[in-house]
Amino acid sequence: MSNPEVAILMLTSFIFLVLLGFPVAFTLIGMGLGFGFYYYTTQGDTVATIADILGNRVFFLFADRTFEVMDNPILVAIPLFLFMGYVVERANIVDKLFFSLYQAARNLPGSMAIAALITCAVFSTASGIVGAVVTLMGLLAFPAMANANYNRQFAAGVICAGGTLGILIPPSIMLIVYSAIAELSPLRLYAAAVFPGLLLAGMYIVYVIIRVMMNPSIAPKPKEEDLPPVKEIWMNLLVSFVPLTVLIMLVLGSILGGLATPAEAAAMGAGGGIALAALYRSLTWTKLKESVFLTAKATAMVCWLFIGAWIFTSVFSLLGGEELVKEWVLSLDLEPWQFLVIAQLIIFLLGWPLEWSEILIIFVPIFLPMLELFGINPYFFAMLVALNLQTSFLTPPMAMSAYYLKGVLKSQIELVEIFKGLMPYLAIVIFCMVMMYQFPGIALWFPDYLFGKWVP
Repeated sequence: MSNPEVAILMLTSFIFLVLLGFPVAFTLIGMGLGFGFYYYTTQGDTVATIADILGNRVFFLFADRTFEVMDNPILVAIPLFLFMGYVVERANIVDKLFFSLYQAARNLPGSMAIAALITCAVFSTASGIVGAVVTLMGLLAFPAMANANYNRQFAAGVICAGGTLGILIPPSIMLIVYSAIAELSPLRLYAAAVFPGLLLAGMYIVYVIIRVMMNPSIAPKPKEEDLPPVKEIWMNLLVSFVPLTVLIMLVLGSILGGLATPAEAAAMGAGGGIALAALYRSLTWTKLKESVFLTAKATAMVCWLFIGAWIFTSVFSLLGGEELVKEWVLSLDLEPWQFLVIAQLIIFLLGWPLEWSEILIIFVPIFLPMLELFGINPYFFAMLVALNLQTSFLTPPMAMSAYYLKGVLKSQIELVEIFKGLMPYLAIVIFCMVMMYQFPGIALWFPDYLFGKWVP
């Protein structure tokens, strides 16, 4: 059996084990160590001795990759952004924000759905944790929409789609991870993601308005007697919306303005999150401990994923898997647009069984070396991937946002209803990708304006 064949066996075995439910990070490490051990013990013509086996170089590779991950300064931003999100989540800011936005948008069709989308976008931007956003909004917004006689399928789709926006709109943890994998500037990635993120969120809102105008029964208008006076509405909006928005803008602005690194800006955001919690008089020792614990848990998961993915992809490359994929793609004699379509289609299909972190850390690096061959701007490719990864949360049967929502709503809604509610937003994501392909300036104009035109 040749090494490239072993590489393909390694990849298919990994996907099979993940589908069986094995933990992704430790499956990656186990597969990497196992197949790496095979690779190093089959080199040369001599039979491996006990000393060769005990001193197998795969263990040195594993230690080296672990050190590289832990020593990466870009990844320092991840626990700080996570901590900011968890503190904000526990500060009871989100419920105030949702209801004040709903009241302010009372004259728009589907006002509560629009408020849910904006709240999801703002909160997920602060937290970057899709599961936390969908879960919290499922507990907060879904009962409110149900009590207002909103269609359950429509309400579920709004919450699930809105909850995924945080992995795209800066400051996004996903973009931090991407910058570390692809060795790209996180500043340029953040700048490139601003308009695609706003475009996608805007499309969601436009869809909601048009859908409700066509069928008002799915989202009845609120009764005027159920709303507080206009002056009180705008005061509530000012108190709930402005502080959190200012914090996010300060964090993002300091990064894009070159005043702070992502890690420094994340530290400022974490401090700002504590200040906001104190301002809203919801900062307790218990909530602070919970935030620290959840931050450590999520950060450990990301780090182990990185370690596992790096050892896995290193061994996959040593076995000739990366070269095999490269030769196969080149043998197809593709045009750049055809390569982009195939790459994005593969990532889209991987979104059925896998989450964004696994796709990004394991499979995207396979395509990265080919970008130069096809003359594709890596930041443009990154934005296509970032949009595409939205679908990993929205594509049945493994649409994780649907399962997050079902987990908190339990018998209030059937899973198939949530899936049906997701479908329009899945189509919107794909349409947004097509638009960005036709008009690359959506992603590239802002970073070129801030930092000058990108040169390979």
